[in-house]
Amino acid sequence: MKRRKMVVAAGFCLSFFTGTLMNLLFIPGFEHHGERVHRHHHENQKPDADAPVGLRVDELPPVETATVGRLPELQRQIRERLDEILRYRQTRAHWVGTGPLERRRLMDLEPRSEWEVYKGIGKNNNYEQSQPTPAVSIATKSHREFTRESVLGCSSIDNVTNVQYLGSGYTKAVYKATINSSFSVALKSVDFGGHDMENCVKKYGSSTDCYKLASFKIVKEMTLMERLQHPNILKLYGYCYQDNNDIKDTVTAITELGSPLEMIQLLQTPWEERFRICLSLMRLLHYLARSPLGSVTLLDFRPRQFVLVEGVLKVTDLDDASVEETPCSLSSPSDCLMVFPARNFTLPCHKGCCEGINEKRNLYNAYRFFFTYLLPHSAPSALRPLLDKIVNSTGELIWGTDETLVHLEKVLDIYRNGQYLKNNTQTHKAEYKCVSEASIAAENYRCWPSYQHDGCLLSVFSVDEAIEVCESHAQCQAFVMTNQSTWTGHQLVLFKTGAASMTTAPGKLTYIRLGAAES
Repeated sequence: MKRRKMVVAAGFCLSFFTGTLMNLLFIPGFEHHGERVHRHHHENQKPDADAPVGLRVDELPPVETATVGRLPELQRQIRERLDEILRYRQTRAHWVGTGPLERRRLMDLEPRSEWEVYKGIGKNNNYEQSQPTPAVSIATKSHREFTRESVLGCSSIDNVTNVQYLGSGYTKAVYKATINSSFSVALKSVDFGGHDMENCVKKYGSSTDCYKLASFKIVKEMTLMERLQHPNILKLYGYCYQDNNDIKDTVTAITELGSPLEMIQLLQTPWEERFRICLSLMRLLHYLARSPLGSVTLLDFRPRQFVLVEGVLKVTDLDDASVEETPCSLSSPSDCLMVFPARNFTLPCHKGCCEGINEKRNLYNAYRFFFTYLLPHSAPSALRPLLDKIVNSTGELIWGTDETLVHLEKVLDIYRNGQYLKNNTQTHKAEYKCVSEASIAAENYRCWPSYQHDGCLLSVFSVDEAIEVCESHAQCQAFVMTNQSTWTGHQLVLFKTGAASMTTAPGKLTYIRLGAAES
């Protein structure tokens, strides 16, 4: 039996690594830079307490300047990126924002001339005068109170502590920081040593204009975070403009902090947590398919673009998101060809656009990066047929986001209500003695997957399921029903090799295996 389990585990690991390698070979990667570059960038980037806390993008240089004359291509790219931000701001949403950022009209960018002049709203509105100054220190506020009542700016990050470099991509560097010794946030800024800046400066020789081009990615991301309000999109807490490296008004976004996804670690977590990630992702994609801005596609769709916040999946990088529909003509079917490493799809052309291409691209990427690895593996046996159907239907693009979400919510309902358990009328193999207000301190053994690395901590729907689990483990002679539960309401149970170290523990129940039950 052990040999068979080892063969199955080895086969799964081989298929996972092969599939991951196939995916990664055909998508661009991010270049990582040494911590020395980022530490130097952070040390030189000292917030200016007097800087206006308003999102502003300075007026683009006039066409007749020498810079524009030398660099028409760079200026064209800047204007295109700027125009994209404008379109997101001018698209009328189907809701009215009520949060502090919306009340303050953050990123309320309006065209003032042909070159879309932007002015800071910090000096142009009376928000500071009309809102009372909070009397409670932000150090004593909860996250919810803090983000509901306050907007973070330069003064908020003037004296941050515990600054830690987290990583970088083509454009941005990301840091973890603590505000007032209590509130942890992520700080995103343009990486001066990153791929985008280095290549641009080498090609055009203008660090100021290259920074402007790169910074518009951050501005775009902040704009989308404001317009796309959803539990599975990272929260924007605020931003700061400051002078740095001889460049005026460098921008830093202040966002919610999450932990990066590590796929290898996720494969070792209980199925319930992996299912939660897939459900979170599907709820996000369902929203993006019909967002206030239209159908949004994540062009750079990979696990590293997402983070976990208290077990919930959230997208953190939106600078490569797009609402553009792919144009097409009925006479050219190749216009609507979607190319992926393993296979291609051709979508119908409808009214001059590829029908559902943004939604379908997101869905297939969810299949190849998440569902195929995280959904079926170690799931309850009664749920596997439905999960296999979800994986196969998304892999073939048979379903859209509506159908896929309906089926995932159905799985959640079945699991949450214990309907996945077998209608077992047979008696248990052994009898069990229940001891109230008790736990077992030691006598642990390892099982997989477990919520606890040095023990066997699993979630169950009921005591009967806990007994079934115990009887399926040769080592199990007792188990403790804890007073903790998972996000689905299942109870966490510690399985033990014996009960010699039993101690008093309020709120817990210990079941001790006595012997074989009479037939």
